[in-house]
Amino acid sequence: MKKAIIAMSGGVDSGVAAYLMKKKGFECIGATMKLHDEALSYVSDKTCCSLDDIEDARAVAHRLGMPHYVLNFKDDFEKKVIEKFIRTYEQGGTPNPCIDCNRYLKFEKLMNTMFELGCDYVVTGHYARIEEKDGRFYLKKGTDSSKDQSYVLYSLTQNQLSHTLFPLGDYTKSEIRKIAESEGFVNAKKKESQDICFVPDGDYSAFIKRFTNKDYPSGSFVDKDGNVMGVHSGIINYTVGQRKGLGVAAGFPVYVIKKDLENNNVVLGSNEDLMSDYLEAEDFNWIIEKPETEISCFAKTRYNMKEQPCRVKTDKNRVCVKFDSPVRAITSGQALVLYDGDYVLGGGTII
Repeated sequence: MKKAIIAMSGGVDSGVAAYLMKKKGFECIGATMKLHDEALSYVSDKTCCSLDDIEDARAVAHRLGMPHYVLNFKDDFEKKVIEKFIRTYEQGGTPNPCIDCNRYLKFEKLMNTMFELGCDYVVTGHYARIEEKDGRFYLKKGTDSSKDQSYVLYSLTQNQLSHTLFPLGDYTKSEIRKIAESEGFVNAKKKESQDICFVPDGDYSAFIKRFTNKDYPSGSFVDKDGNVMGVHSGIINYTVGQRKGLGVAAGFPVYVIKKDLENNNVVLGSNEDLMSDYLEAEDFNWIIEKPETEISCFAKTRYNMKEQPCRVKTDKNRVCVKFDSPVRAITSGQALVLYDGDYVLGGGTII
């Protein structure tokens, strides 16, 4: 009998993932990752990984007759996710901690635990699919386009893909909730987790200041020509594309178009100034075999955007992308993910 460790966040998706694996005849072990201090999560019902979530995961595992363990990955989460999150903001970028959590916790730490327990697979509640063809594993979008989570999984290696199962990939969210209700799961109607789990109130700059015990000095808002337009409250408070909360009266809508770290300036401009047709990415993971020549495909630079046609080539350790038409607010620190239809070709970090 095949054995699987189920990453159970306490949400409805991972609970149903466990149910589906049991139904397929797998021997299953539930595992909930403890990633940070519970106090961080108690102020919001929109995050995962709180004590309540652990209890919900345990209740579902018990109902399914599965053993359930809580794994303390707090130190790794702080080092590989939180500290990177802060470092990216300090360096002028905008991070995506959920991608790093998947990369370093679910599919590195948890997979190591999987091997230690003698299991064959890590199972998660992601809406994505894995296909094997001619000895190679491919990552595909989930069938439910409104829930597809392939964007945050681009870092999966061939070895990780070969030991990972996504049982929700062919389901819609409504179908998953119906299964949870029919099985009497305590989390059947639980709300979606939306906020960053370690910043439950959404005020990431306040979190960074508390965590680092550092002050981030104010500086100038400037236009493209360097003319001062106002005073900003610290460069970590802003991200490219931001319009709200600037407090600058320019007579027309202004947006953050760049962060000048050297001079501690935040550069403002028009929406048109945010449009660009070129980017470079690093730390790139090819799920397909790395192409030797330029290829045409589609790309996403943010989770909630439609893929855009582009041409891609590699240059030493970087991937260079030229879009057919300009896209809005390309932001360093965010993920570039390449697609060919439903297939994820690979992804990396925008620089």
